[in-house]
Amino acid sequence: MLGITQRKASEALRTGFVAMVVIAAAFSASAQAETQPRKVVELFTSQGCSSCPPADHLAARLAKENKDILTVVMPVDYWDYLGWKDTLASPEHSQRQRAYAARRGDRSVYTPQMIVNGEEHVVGSREQEVLSALSRTQPFTTSVELSISDMVVQAKVEGTLPEGAKMATVYFMRLQEAATVDIGRGENAGRKITYVNVVRTLQPMGVWSGETETFRMPKSKLMIDGESRCAILVQVEGQDGPGQIIGATVSGPHGNF
Repeated sequence: MLGITQRKASEALRTGFVAMVVIAAAFSASAQAETQPRKVVELFTSQGCSSCPPADHLAARLAKENKDILTVVMPVDYWDYLGWKDTLASPEHSQRQRAYAARRGDRSVYTPQMIVNGEEHVVGSREQEVLSALSRTQPFTTSVELSISDMVVQAKVEGTLPEGAKMATVYFMRLQEAATVDIGRGENAGRKITYVNVVRTLQPMGVWSGETETFRMPKSKLMIDGESRCAILVQVEGQDGPGQIIGATVSGPHGNF
């Protein structure tokens, strides 16, 4: 009887060990299904702006062809009076764009506008100007490790703050991978446009002061409306608004863009 009991115990231990390995591998895969971009492009666009479709197409190309660039789309609502209410727009996007302009001090708010790494702005349809701005970016000073378990989205930030900066905000960004819109009225009436990496939520996870630190939030925030892609931004901020982006990572159903 003792020999049978020992064999059963041994088999149970092996089974338990295998289960632990499988669980660990699953969580590790979740943690590794991320891309650490080296640059961030935010496109402020509108379905009611006739100048925007070329920029929308450029953003889609950048997202598809450049894994080292996190390209996101932030539709604004201030052109809704032109005859078509943007179906993806958010007043928070418009507010963020204005805050960028206030920090720069140029009050330059327009569509299509691309902002590169939270600093330089260019007309989003002018590809060569966009590429030139991307070539002038400063290297990120932080690394961000993103992991997603059954319950928690976790971002580990380490690195250094730029000289003169006292803190940075760690942002959680919920993304819609693609949205195709049939525009019925306004300046783009009759067009069908596909937008990629549309920002649906941008909210702070916490404030980072330069030490290695881990930030957490419930995974339920990620799964709203069935969307499962997210990104993390680390962005220097002051009383006058958002500034330089110094770190980013992205995860989602395909692991990267």
